[in-house]
Amino acid sequence: MNYSTLKKSLAVSLVALTGLASVAVAQDAPATTSSTKVFGGRGQYRTWSIGVNGGVLAPVIAIGGSNDFNKWDVNLGYGLNIRKQLGHSFALELNGLRGKVSGSNDAAQVTASTAREFETELQYAVDLRGVINVGSIDFLRRENSVGFFVTAGGGYLAYAPKVTYTNGTVVDWKGKSTGPVGDKHDAKDYVKGFYIPVGAGVKFKVSERVNFNLGYTMNFVDADNFDGVYAKGTTKDKFSYGYAGLEFSLGSSAKPSLEWSNPLATMYDELKDPTLRQEVEALKNRVSNVEKSVEDLKKDTDGDGVADQFDKCPGTPAGTAVDGSGCPLPKPEVTTTAPSNVTGFEKIGFDFNSSVLKTESYPTLDKLSSVLRENGGKVTVNGYASSEGTAAYNLKLSKDRANSVKTYLVNSGVSASQVATKGFGEANPIASNDTEEGRIQNRRVETARN
Repeated sequence: MNYSTLKKSLAVSLVALTGLASVAVAQDAPATTSSTKVFGGRGQYRTWSIGVNGGVLAPVIAIGGSNDFNKWDVNLGYGLNIRKQLGHSFALELNGLRGKVSGSNDAAQVTASTAREFETELQYAVDLRGVINVGSIDFLRRENSVGFFVTAGGGYLAYAPKVTYTNGTVVDWKGKSTGPVGDKHDAKDYVKGFYIPVGAGVKFKVSERVNFNLGYTMNFVDADNFDGVYAKGTTKDKFSYGYAGLEFSLGSSAKPSLEWSNPLATMYDELKDPTLRQEVEALKNRVSNVEKSVEDLKKDTDGDGVADQFDKCPGTPAGTAVDGSGCPLPKPEVTTTAPSNVTGFEKIGFDFNSSVLKTESYPTLDKLSSVLRENGGKVTVNGYASSEGTAAYNLKLSKDRANSVKTYLVNSGVSASQVATKGFGEANPIASNDTEEGRIQNRRVETARN
């Protein structure tokens, strides 16, 4: 390493120490409060930033191996970057890099025809990489001050090697039309190709606008001529870049930076927010009130099937038939004496498509009620229908007609166990269903002793 390179390295180290001192001050300062919400979206943050960096380039990488020379030099490199933060832990970054990479072979190991040293001018290296924030030492704060990151991506670079051989021959790829081993390229042109950058680093929050970065990137070139010498086999060349840099956040100063925001701490703060707790308590009270109202609506003190809020006749005795407002239904008057020609077992007729008892049937029913109450015994009430409509519907209608008779008898004082009901639908007609007179006769109920 020559004297000028040493001075540049010391300058970079001085910048790094200055940045660390500023970070220490920022670490001691209290965390800034923020009105950001966990699910508030990227619009509440600053997401764009630009940066500059400087450091050292070398023809080796940290995981081992060098290019085609066994001794390497350290040279100055510098670059720019533009970053778009897509989430709390992921960003896309566009990087540009320039500089020089050089190395040499041990003099004791070279022959007259072998390469002694090389120097590659890196005109540019441009890549797009993903940046993942992998952790912080300040994870309990809403905005971190120190973070670690890893990067990977792909890019395109242009370079020109210059090789000096032990016999004094100098091959400058930028200045000759033909390079070593017949590699054709234009005069004063650069070799172009692809490379893959993989790196890691740590960043420090100096202020709300400025970050100080320390990083290391390994660059894998998709070629074996980065140092101007072709090795035996399919070895690919590589170089590394260790750097320090400053990054400047863009956007409104009223917004925090997305990359420093900690969603876990933000969520924790939201859970501790007294306003949120008050809202939760208010919601619980509202739910309790709704539940109480529902219970009030269901409450039926007298058990008549009508809720107290709609019961106009509270305190109805158990077993009393009531209407929709909770008031008792009027009981049919029981006639103690019936016409002498009524036996109680006459046929009871009904209107078309109806199971409502006609008033003209009351004397028959009253007589039947009197017989059952006085003499006991049991009867079967058989219901019938005419042939209009479907058979299934007429069967249901006949059962309803039989039940109407039973209900009347039970309400008049007859025990329900004394009355059985059956429905026969269109079966057993007593007249033709082809005439209206016949159909009227078939809409009936017949009562028989058991």
